[in-house]
Amino acid sequence: MTRRRLVTGLLVLAVIALFALPLLLDGGASEYAGTDSQATGALEDSGYRPWFEPVFAPSSGEIESGLFALQAALGGGLLGYVLGRLRGRRSAREAGAGDAT
Repeated sequence: MTRRRLVTGLLVLAVIALFALPLLLDGGASEYAGTDSQATGALEDSGYRPWFEPVFAPSSGEIESGLFALQAALGGGLLGYVLGRLRGRRSAREAGAGDAT
């Protein structure tokens, strides 16, 4: 094993340890929550009442995460399509200009 591979392997193990050790040392005693739920709790504690009810409220967190991932995928696909079309137009325009000379 070369020195370079050894250093790479040790760095990968160090990164994995940085993520795994806090979870293992905690033992599941902490509640991990996102900032959205913490902000909602703080607003409700202060007496805030929403103006309206949501049209659709997912029944579980997995469905909500799946819908968010779907939204991100559709947005990324649309952005990629638009950028590809713009690049294709520029390439076609440059190819057309090169043929004219």
